[in-house]
Amino acid sequence: MMTQGRCSATAATVLLCLLLLHFEPAQSATFTVGGSDGWTFNVADWPKGKRFRAGDTLVFNYDPSIHDVVAVNRAGYNSCKAQKGAKVLSSGKDQIKLGKGQNFFICNYIGHCQGGMKIAVVAA
Repeated sequence: MMTQGRCSATAATVLLCLLLLHFEPAQSATFTVGGSDGWTFNVADWPKGKRFRAGDTLVFNYDPSIHDVVAVNRAGYNSCKAQKGAKVLSSGKDQIKLGKGQNFFICNYIGHCQGGMKIAVVAA
């Protein structure tokens, strides 16, 4: 009877290990916004066809003397206006971790957002 108990415990351990391997969490990914062109005009369509997950990182590469990155809400994205208290990044090599759901970013320099320097990313 003891042998049967050990066998069951071993089988349960193997099954548990297999389940843990099968459900191993996915690695987060890093995406460079705009690809080799970086964060620039006409990048609004850049997210199309890409799959994003919460925890993925967006890298914004740009010239900080002429651009910035602002995390905005949907209204700020649609109007190209940063809401009061919005986080403004200006290093030229900003990295932002995506939250689950909708994430919106614009360039706050006059006319840049209107020139397509904005993206909307949905993370699963």
